[in-house]
Amino acid sequence: MKKTLILALIMLSCKVSWTQHQVKKGEIMYHVCQRSFYDSNGDLQGDLAGLRQKLPYLQDLGVTSILLFPLYESDCYHNYFANDFEKIDAEFGTMEEYIELVKEVHQRGMKIYMDMETQYVTSEHLWWKDAVGNLESKYSDYLLFDDAAHETPATMVFGLRLLNGFDGKVIHVTTVNLKSEKVLAYNIELFSYFMDPNKDGKFDDGIDGFRLDHAMDHLDGKPTLTNLFAEFWKPLIASLKKLNPEVKIVAEQANWADYGFEYFEKATVDRMFGFGLQKAIMSFDKEEIMKNAEIILNKTPEGKEQIIFIENHDIDRFASTETNIQRQKSAAAIMLLIGGIPSIYYGQEIGMKGKVYSFGNTDGNDIGRREAFDWYQGGEGKGMSHWYKNSGAWWTNANQKANDGISLEEQQNDPNSLFQFYKKTIELKQSQSALATGTYQHAPNNNPNVLSFYRVNQDQKVLVVFNLSDEKQAFRMNDEIKKARNLLHRKLTFEQEMMLEPYQFTVWQVKE
Repeated sequence: MKKTLILALIMLSCKVSWTQHQVKKGEIMYHVCQRSFYDSNGDLQGDLAGLRQKLPYLQDLGVTSILLFPLYESDCYHNYFANDFEKIDAEFGTMEEYIELVKEVHQRGMKIYMDMETQYVTSEHLWWKDAVGNLESKYSDYLLFDDAAHETPATMVFGLRLLNGFDGKVIHVTTVNLKSEKVLAYNIELFSYFMDPNKDGKFDDGIDGFRLDHAMDHLDGKPTLTNLFAEFWKPLIASLKKLNPEVKIVAEQANWADYGFEYFEKATVDRMFGFGLQKAIMSFDKEEIMKNAEIILNKTPEGKEQIIFIENHDIDRFASTETNIQRQKSAAAIMLLIGGIPSIYYGQEIGMKGKVYSFGNTDGNDIGRREAFDWYQGGEGKGMSHWYKNSGAWWTNANQKANDGISLEEQQNDPNSLFQFYKKTIELKQSQSALATGTYQHAPNNNPNVLSFYRVNQDQKVLVVFNLSDEKQAFRMNDEIKKARNLLHRKLTFEQEMMLEPYQFTVWQVKE
């Protein structure tokens, strides 16, 4: 049977427009360090009110969901180790401001997720203060100890007992006893509260899902903390699903080389992170991309999902290692169009730079990956979240520079900018139902430098073809492709051999 193809040829300059259709949108996640995003009150700390003010920006970009860093009170700037799980960090705002943010996110038709790591607490936490050296404490089995007298709390991840904060604080941290039935019950109550704060069963004021940081079946090799998928994570998730069947749970696999399928099967999480595909996309190696896409996108159990990304808070920013703007755009397009749920790390859309530092034993080393979002050409202005200002070498060596082209102000009105590329590629994705929600299928071609794949759903089949190289590439698809016309309705003859410019990609809609 002959097939008709609608051709949309999209140069990386993004000068070609496309026709919008009313289709079901796919999810586009925005992973944000709220401390570094937008400061609403002039204290240099990004906060919840600031994030709320910038929801129009995120929607303009095309974002449909937001993943926050942890919100709870902590001495750590990243908030991963809690002083108190039940309090919003005062530098972010109040519980009322948090609920106002959540409600507005929902009113805008978006979703919001919270990062949680309840496996560890600091010495400022009530459990530590009450249980250390006190065998009669009601929290005596909430923590792990190295001795029978409970004088020495156990180590945390990497065998550490303390962290050196970027601001000079010494932060003592220990591991929570996830085998305790009381700890499980506490977590069920804690997570449930953030899902439905007023317990009215409506969830308009509650979180839509959680990211489980550093989730493990055998936590950090601790002899007693084994079989946690079955005994802790699975019952926790079951309780949350009972409260709201729509809640989404994504787990960060501790082993990034692991595809994470056991998390789906044993811990019953909904989503995992496609680390293998992240590495493959950044390599521009066709075989690696195809191999990882086949495993990560096609072998994920039915009803489960993979988050596809090229940046996150724990890895160096792509623009720090890849200075070629065409390659940055190409990697972004693959991430957005190949399948799964694409996740944009804040600032990625303007090409922010940042690598891990080596300034000794301090958590300031990671600040390079988590610098303030650059709103302005001059690097200063209302809302800039320079919470690390004048605090150490991570400030004097900051990646952010004035007039370097890496700011929203410099890119917002430039049709050839990285920001506009992200925006227009997201528009393309959401305008075609197969790109928005379809599954991935490999599409063979005859060129080792050309990546091609289908996105397919019950309504549509779309072919996407990328030139992964810095040279022109000719390629051939299957002979069944005979005719083509573009989205502007100009009649074109499909050539048996097609040509792509360096890092150019094409998108075809295949119709019966």
